[in-house]
Amino acid sequence: MIESDGYILFALFLIPLATAVLLMLIPGRERAAVIGITGASSLIMLVLSIYVFSRYSFGGDQFQGVMAFTWMQHVGILGDKGIQLKVGVDGMSASLVLLCGVVIVPATWVAWKIQDRLKDFFILLYLVTSGVFGTFVLLDLFFWFLFYEVALMPMYLLIGVWGSTRKEYGAMKLMLMLLAGSIFIFTVIFATFTQVGAGTFDMVTLLNAHKDPAFQRAMFPLIAIGCGTLGAMFPFHSWSPDGHAAAPTAVSMLHAGVLMKVGAFGVVRLGFQMLPDGAAYWSPALVVIGVTAALYGAISALRQTDMKLLMGFSSVSHMGYVFLGLGTLNSIGWNGAVLQMTAHGWMTALCFLLIGGMYDQSHNRDIPNFSGMAKQMPVWTIFFVFASLASLGLPGLSGFIAEVHIFIGTFRAYPIVGGLAVLTAAITATYLLRMLSQAFFGEMNPRWDMLKDITWMERAGATVLVLAMLTLGMWPGPWVDRITPTIIQIPGITL
Repeated sequence: MIESDGYILFALFLIPLATAVLLMLIPGRERAAVIGITGASSLIMLVLSIYVFSRYSFGGDQFQGVMAFTWMQHVGILGDKGIQLKVGVDGMSASLVLLCGVVIVPATWVAWKIQDRLKDFFILLYLVTSGVFGTFVLLDLFFWFLFYEVALMPMYLLIGVWGSTRKEYGAMKLMLMLLAGSIFIFTVIFATFTQVGAGTFDMVTLLNAHKDPAFQRAMFPLIAIGCGTLGAMFPFHSWSPDGHAAAPTAVSMLHAGVLMKVGAFGVVRLGFQMLPDGAAYWSPALVVIGVTAALYGAISALRQTDMKLLMGFSSVSHMGYVFLGLGTLNSIGWNGAVLQMTAHGWMTALCFLLIGGMYDQSHNRDIPNFSGMAKQMPVWTIFFVFASLASLGLPGLSGFIAEVHIFIGTFRAYPIVGGLAVLTAAITATYLLRMLSQAFFGEMNPRWDMLKDITWMERAGATVLVLAMLTLGMWPGPWVDRITPTIIQIPGITL
């Protein structure tokens, strides 16, 4: 990427923000205009995210497309960078930009089914999208934290107003826990600013600046808890299944598919890259937390009868793999962690899309109430089986390539933990295959004779996600080629 590509990075978070503002000016009764604007906006974001990913040069600088505009010249006594609206991507963030760009398109399409206050829904959804893109591309801690909060705040209304089941409880629990995590992030940002004493929030400057090892060891747990809460890190994960179960379909897709990865990305950017000595000291604890989350989430999913709750606990388990890979401190484990963020994002978005399509008709998600759905909804079943096989790590699909990297990296660093991780994969296969056998096959339950297969728009959205998962599973080279050069420049990461 070249410097002028920085304008594309600005466009990534300004386009959904501008879309939200434009929607405010349109009467809510103009559904066709709302659908047309959001459809065009989502496709533009997809094209730009593909451009950013493809243009990232794995033989170039770590941060590419760097461009900055000064917002406040002087902060403190020293330094002249102050606070800047600065953008740039490395190999990891370029991959996550593509993740978000792919998910927002089917999330937009399925949201068009909403009948109540569609315009207001999209204003909030696109504010979340702007915040997510901003956290992936911004290189100034002040604006990074601002967009991090922009990605979180609309979630309360999105779930509380358009959600289902215990929506008020799910929305409140999510918001309280995530805002509590933000307090820790806020503390680390200002403590690091003071420790470095350069009078700037510029990430590149703060990444390269000397920081006292004792300071790093004290701050890393705070950033791990603060950002890890959004990433469903055990034991700060309990908001996640309840939030997913209550959220409307498009919000579940964006939340589980992308927003949780913002939390893990924050641990990488503000933790491992900015506080490497602290990360090295606490990495064994992160390994323990990661494998505990993986086992706990998988075992909890075994006990669930609600499809959304099952997928919520499954997400906790899969995000445990991410933290396990990061804790290995070797490049293959880290490659697996970043690949897992992408693979799980697309897989879980597909699962929530399909569950939402079925729930809109049946208003029921209890697995024991269904059987023989393959006869009633064959296309829906094909997509769901594909998503489940990707989740359990079938070779050739996106989940397999990510988990293989994590398992190898874990066996290199902690062989016993590696065995537990493989055991988790076996439990994952158990609850997914059991769900498929109970709900999809066997005698058809006559109660659901009125169900129709998913709509053509839901099929189109599912197809987009399937193609992305197949591409990553069959051709992971473009991702690995971009992620690896970034990883090996992080202090403390071994080959």
